[in-house]
Amino acid sequence: MAYTGRMRELMKKYGKVALGVHFSSSAASITGLYIAIKNSVDVESLLQKVGLLSKEPFASSSGGGGDPSGDPAVALDSNDAPAPPPPVGEEKKRNRTAELAASSGGALALAILCNKALFPVRVPITIALTPPIARFLARRKLVKIQV
Repeated sequence: MAYTGRMRELMKKYGKVALGVHFSSSAASITGLYIAIKNSVDVESLLQKVGLLSKEPFASSSGGGGDPSGDPAVALDSNDAPAPPPPVGEEKKRNRTAELAASSGGALALAILCNKALFPVRVPITIALTPPIARFLARRKLVKIQV
């Protein structure tokens, strides 16, 4: 909450420069996260280690209703038998993050979501970087800011 006031002050004082710094840091963050996700980095566990994500697993998207296959859109004929359940000790944990990253456009969507989660990290970066960048641009006479 203290950052909100400082960010407003920054926007009043530096205007377009502060906005440019913030959007640039967001673009760099999204790009880095997208590359990490496409290279199979487990972003979910990284966010858990940082403390930005709860340790509870994501809820399964299948309803678990009356259909034994787990997919309500599949109808079984009398000749089709449901697949046998996996052995009790070898039940594979569902990785929702990997499923999302493998889907079409999922890696970009996941990168944007992670970027949103990292907002509290990007604001102090913006606050720290804006004054020196504004001074640099003012010295080069690219912007008119009384620094």
